Amino acid sequence: PAMARPRLAAPTSAEAELLLLQKQALAEEEAAKTKRELLTRFLQEKLSREEQSSMHGLHKVLTIWRLAQRKAKDQELRQDIEILSQTFARVMDCKDGVIETLVRDLEQAEEQQNRALRSHLHLTDQLLHLQQRRLHCLQEGFNAQVGALKADFEAERCGISGGEGEW
Repeated sequence: PAMARPRLAAPTSAEAELLLLQKQALAEEEAAKTKRELLTRFLQEKLSREEQSSMHGLHKVLTIWRLAQRKAKDQELRQDIEILSQTFARVMDCKDGVIETLVRDLEQAEEQQNRALRSHLHLTDQLLHLQQRRLHCLQEGFNAQVGALKADFEAERCGISGGEGEW
């Protein structure tokens, strides 16, 4: 019986040691599991922060890109407006030149028309004067012929009246 106890004691201490090792292994496993969970949570939080930071950075990059695109488009549109403005100014200058030329031509045509009208009126006055002189000469010629015919008629009448007895 005395030996049985040490035998029992020996397995008990071995069992206790085994239990202790199992407890330690279980505690280590629990610690490792907790550590893994903490590490997983830490990495998930870090990933979430990185994703947020990445989204924020992407937003900043897109904002800067859009700003650069707007600046480039603004500059391009301003250049286009400048070119169109210069083209418009040249076209307007050209049209102004044409208008000035047409105004000069119109003034010259009006002046020429006025000269032609004055010349026509002068020639018409001369023709009227000439026709009046011709009419006056014709009238004088007619009056002279009428006078001559009257004189002939009177002479024949006198001749016929004086020579009535002769017939």
